[in-house]
Amino acid sequence: MIELELEKTYLARSLPEGLASCPHTEVADLYIPAIDIHPVLRIRKKGDKLEITKKQPVVEGDASEQSEHTIRLTHEEYTALTSIKGKAVRKIRYAYPYNGLNAEFDVFKDALEGLVLVDFEFKSPKDKNSFQIPDFCLVDVTQDDAFAGGMICGKSYSDIKAHVEELGYKPLYL
Repeated sequence: MIELELEKTYLARSLPEGLASCPHTEVADLYIPAIDIHPVLRIRKKGDKLEITKKQPVVEGDASEQSEHTIRLTHEEYTALTSIKGKAVRKIRYAYPYNGLNAEFDVFKDALEGLVLVDFEFKSPKDKNSFQIPDFCLVDVTQDDAFAGGMICGKSYSDIKAHVEELGYKPLYL
């Protein structure tokens, strides 16, 4: 299935009250091939859902509008594909209601613990372009490649520490 994804990504400033009790799912991503600096092919396990996705900007240089091609996988396909050498990342995704939208809080685990990103998806470019940053968000990093899934995978918090500190970010833990 090919979809147009309209999205903005923010570094979290704080974790809103009640976030821990919101619906959440563990997400394990493997980006391939491992030799790419910025792989765009993602093998994902989100709860019981298994899939492979390729995301690419519709317009070069604008990460807020992406063509997303996703294919569901069987357990056997997922197992075979995850045997490929890739770059991994694991996070817990919380669904937090905010002004009629769903704020997806990605609380990173393992080597990236302390990093929290917040994604908002929109139904139209107008909605995306008129969106006002919430208080619990620090800065819009949608266009900052350092926070793209294919770039953050395989890294540790110490790898990104200097960059996030330049943006005024302080590690958050849930």
